[in-house]
Amino acid sequence: MNPKIFNSIQSIPAKFVGNQFDTALDSVSIDSRSLQNGSQTLFFALVGVHTDAHIYISYLIENDVRNFVVSHIPEGCEERANFYIVENTLTALQEFAAQYRSLFDFPVIGLTGSNGKTIVKEWLNFLLSPDYNVIRSPKSYNSQVGVPLSVIAINEQHNLGIFEAGISSRFEMNKLQNIIKPTVGVLTNIGSAHDEGFLNLEEKVKEKMSLFQSCEVVIYQFNENITSILSQRQNAFTWSFTNQEADVFIGKKTDREQTELQVCYNKEDFKINIPFQDEASIENAISCLMVLIYFNYDHFTIQNRMKMLYPVEMRLKVKNGINNCSIIDDSYSSDFQSLKIALDFLESQKQSDNKTVILSDIFQSGLYKEELYDKVAELIVSNNISRVIGIGETISEFKDKFQNCVTYKNTAEFISDYDNIDFSNETILVKGARSFEFEEIVWLLEEKTHETVLEINLNAITYNLNFYKAKLKPNVKIMVMVKAFGYGNGGFEIAKLLEHHKVDYLGVAFADEGIALKSLGIQLPIMILNPENTSFNAIIQYQLEPEIYSLKGLKAFLKMAAQKGLQDFPIHIKLDTGMHRLGFEANTIDELIATLKGNQNVNVKSILSHLATSDDLIHKDFAKSQIDLFEKLSSQLISELDIKPIRHILNTSGISNNVDSQYDMVRLGIGLYGVSNDSEEQKKLENVGTLKSIISQIRTIAAGESVGYGRKFIAEKPTKIATIPIGYADGISRGWGNSVGFVTIKNQKATIVGSICMDMLMVDCTEIECKEGDAVIIFGRNPTVSYIAGKLQTIPYEVLTSISQRVKRVFYRE
Repeated sequence: MNPKIFNSIQSIPAKFVGNQFDTALDSVSIDSRSLQNGSQTLFFALVGVHTDAHIYISYLIENDVRNFVVSHIPEGCEERANFYIVENTLTALQEFAAQYRSLFDFPVIGLTGSNGKTIVKEWLNFLLSPDYNVIRSPKSYNSQVGVPLSVIAINEQHNLGIFEAGISSRFEMNKLQNIIKPTVGVLTNIGSAHDEGFLNLEEKVKEKMSLFQSCEVVIYQFNENITSILSQRQNAFTWSFTNQEADVFIGKKTDREQTELQVCYNKEDFKINIPFQDEASIENAISCLMVLIYFNYDHFTIQNRMKMLYPVEMRLKVKNGINNCSIIDDSYSSDFQSLKIALDFLESQKQSDNKTVILSDIFQSGLYKEELYDKVAELIVSNNISRVIGIGETISEFKDKFQNCVTYKNTAEFISDYDNIDFSNETILVKGARSFEFEEIVWLLEEKTHETVLEINLNAITYNLNFYKAKLKPNVKIMVMVKAFGYGNGGFEIAKLLEHHKVDYLGVAFADEGIALKSLGIQLPIMILNPENTSFNAIIQYQLEPEIYSLKGLKAFLKMAAQKGLQDFPIHIKLDTGMHRLGFEANTIDELIATLKGNQNVNVKSILSHLATSDDLIHKDFAKSQIDLFEKLSSQLISELDIKPIRHILNTSGISNNVDSQYDMVRLGIGLYGVSNDSEEQKKLENVGTLKSIISQIRTIAAGESVGYGRKFIAEKPTKIATIPIGYADGISRGWGNSVGFVTIKNQKATIVGSICMDMLMVDCTEIECKEGDAVIIFGRNPTVSYIAGKLQTIPYEVLTSISQRVKRVFYRE
């Protein structure tokens, strides 16, 4: 029990309704899906633009959660739990966190800026944790929700806090300042991120600086405009490459391996080396340097710790593993809060009920060792982990706290025993502190493929799903299309995420797609949009639901249903209202009714049709005629068959353009994957897929020399050519070659020259400082799939679905 949680909840203005006022509480949650929720959880039912957690309270009560902060008590829950009724649950969470923060008195570093916050936070944690018990924001928890959740993780053993604060519009920072209450402020790089939320740059800077209103010192790169914003109560501690008025003057010298910083402070000079050459990393490292100087670290310690800085991986990645395993790669951090996040992610992405966690010693938690590993063991149990492999001296010491656990003293010992350990048909979370070098374990477990990958951002999929959900009227269901391997992005992994977010239906084109999903454990109902009569037996066997679009198909299915003695097997009736592709036409409705009337073998679960022009408002009259015909024919079916089916006609474009025709369900397709036919709506969606490769080789050719088959490109001057290992066998259209298309290297365009080959393409990188092994973006934010489709005179669907399955998919969450 954490008495500070109980005391903090009593401090917020709320009406208590319940029968157990003085209840034991030890954690706070906002995620109804987390397996970590339990009888001592205080659950805040947040209401957002896209979601309302109140609808999950009954489910949570059934799973032993008893304490809720709500804006209203859902019907049927009144006498079943304790409720703190507030006007706004997000505001209540923020007030609760502010009160909780006030119960602790130690230095807190507050970070804000447009870029670099999370990296600086992680580096400061690395640099300071040998001397402090650090509490820091997990991952990128810097939002109006993330900040309070971060602060609530403070416990009695912490003596230094590092929290980041991110904002996207005016009037947000004061709320975060009240929660973090930093004593030391660090302003990182100010860039263009979220510019649209502010009138101008000055307004954005002022808003960000309000985080520091109670700080004893503010650290930033020297800037007179920023200095003018500081209040008289704050001390500026500045650095600069060019202005000697700054408190710390810095010179730099960069070579291929590192950057040497020449530091002049307080009339003393010293040098440090950092293992980075890019400007962003150098600036982020200097922000950390300034904190160390302010904390009075000696030059020797600064030099030794700064040279050990490392690239920060801020994403949880899902990778295909050996022996039908899936690997969740979180191999660069090991602390209690990030473990909780990783275990929730494991549950949302598991491909099997068998779940293994490979876990290193846990550092910088602020808990005594025994107490820490008691809590870790509780997490492992609540998340139904099948097996724990512990690596490290400390976790080995507490091995008996875990069930089905084997431990090793270090990573090398594990690797030497690797061949004796069975990894198959399971989901494996690899989570370790950086010093344990768990990337070697990931490499062992990962299925080996070539270096071209399609990275899928699961956060973006969730965002796009909620974007379209927000357009729906109350109680309208949502079917999400995952046909064609999830529009090229990956079928199962996306289906698993959608199941986690409780969509109502999945849609696929053919039975084998549905069988694959069911075989991997997907429980959601799956509709087969284009079933062949020969697949009916398998459809029944795997409890899939066929779309029936012809009398011939209907009679064949009814015959098989009768032979198998089925009762109320769900089917979906497709009406042709003008698309003229599949479906019952108006002149067949009477025979359809006669065939179905009185039949007990099947149940018409839904009636649907498909709009031909929902994405083109020029043809809105035609779309209306389709909707009118659908209304007429479906109403006739409902009346004469005396049924209550789900009706649906809208696809992605229809959701936005035909709001009044949502009926009982809509079908979300390409929009989920971040593509819209409407240019304004496109700006509001997030990019989901980024196709990446690397530079295999660089050569310089002379004027007059050619590149590729047929000598389609002949250099007019000395030209630097990079070869990329991706070609038309991977799904890149040959029409994208010969100077039509481009890739992005180091954020710069590199034109594709010559013909695209089966497995390779070549680009002109003459003006780009790059080397072999550097990353290459084939598509993502630049170029987008919509841009590529436009240049190729096709549609984004074709670009996405063309990507070969030999291209490895890597799923990640920021």
